[in-house]
Amino acid sequence: MTNPQTQSNAMEPDVLNEVCAKADAARIAQAQLAQTNTQRKNELLNAIADALDARANEIAEANAIDMQKSAEHGMDAGKLDRLKFDVPRVNAAAQGVRHVATLQDPIGEIVRGYHLDNGLRLEQTRVPIGVLGMIYEARPNVTVDVASLCIKSGNAALLRGGHAAERTNAATLNIIADVLHEHGYDAALIASVDEYGRQGANAMMQAQGHIDLLIPRGGAGLIQAVVQNSKVPVIETGAGNVHIYVDRTGDQNKAIPIILNAKTQRVGVCNATEKLLVHSDIAEAFLPQIATALAAADVEVHADEQAYEIIDKTGIDGVKLIHATEEDWDTEYLALKIGVKVVDSLDEAISHINRHSTGHTESIIAEDYSAIEEFTSRIDSAVVMVNASTRFTDGGVFGFGAELGISTQKMHARGPMGLREMTTTKWIGYGTGQVRA
Repeated sequence: MTNPQTQSNAMEPDVLNEVCAKADAARIAQAQLAQTNTQRKNELLNAIADALDARANEIAEANAIDMQKSAEHGMDAGKLDRLKFDVPRVNAAAQGVRHVATLQDPIGEIVRGYHLDNGLRLEQTRVPIGVLGMIYEARPNVTVDVASLCIKSGNAALLRGGHAAERTNAATLNIIADVLHEHGYDAALIASVDEYGRQGANAMMQAQGHIDLLIPRGGAGLIQAVVQNSKVPVIETGAGNVHIYVDRTGDQNKAIPIILNAKTQRVGVCNATEKLLVHSDIAEAFLPQIATALAAADVEVHADEQAYEIIDKTGIDGVKLIHATEEDWDTEYLALKIGVKVVDSLDEAISHINRHSTGHTESIIAEDYSAIEEFTSRIDSAVVMVNASTRFTDGGVFGFGAELGISTQKMHARGPMGLREMTTTKWIGYGTGQVRA
């Protein structure tokens, strides 16, 4: 699958060379940061937060232009909400940077250590990954999140933030660059390739040996384009075909506010619920209630045959009811839409979710402990919630301060990615003259 942000004609060699040069400059700057102690990193982060607050209007003014132009080009409401980076959101991002400064520094942490029989002492310690590449779209808060997490974890970042947020990201990075200079660091530490457009993203994917790890954050098309075309190692993140299953033992009074929150609090985010599965034992009683609540929230219901029949015969005023297709079960709507399906058992619910989910977050509403245990043990997703909204899957909520993204793959990192997920390890062996026989 291609994506307009990464699809282009043949890449010009000069672009690849220039992007690789930027990555190499970032590596030199990262080497300096890697030797910086925690106190100095925290001072730098707090200075960046203060500068973001002091110059929030600059970012908001740039963002207003990005918002206007994106709306003129037909960007939908969910994506416009992600793109919005006004003064209150800049202030919130700055507060997130301050929170990152308070978190424990993972660098130098001993993961494990022991002595061999010959007296050699081995320690596995956390170290920075090096140069991280981020390709994302219409998410200017990610610029701040990545910068703060990279600085605290001793990494450099090379960013492609997309055309829609180009002015917002440039204003944000200018402020960060000024603070880096003031504190004796090269601005190449947190840099952008946005000036190269789509070819900049393509060059990042080809920059093997210059960028250590590439992380795409956005819609399914963007993520798959990077996964399929990158020569640089990739962590797959973000796409969220998220499910809530209401078991036959579920408390329906709990379920309705959980579902509404998970679907409608913010529709354009990856942890918003897209599918609702309801056990057949409670479908006749529960579906009219939830359909009424969803209608009041202007949510369009894509229902399977059984759910459609139950909701339709009730004659709920204002309900937007559509027959679901097979395509619906694999679709991440990122809109005021939800797929609804009736299942005959917990086993059917689990099988359906594992077949159609993107591996992000799933939730069960149930009071039966055995059903909860079976669901949490058999669901193959990064996060499983019990009697709670899927909207809680978030690095900030999990106490990470910010997040690099939500990993839906299984190597190195899974779920919200905070500081520890931005490190690798190395082994150090301390000897007293031992040689191997």
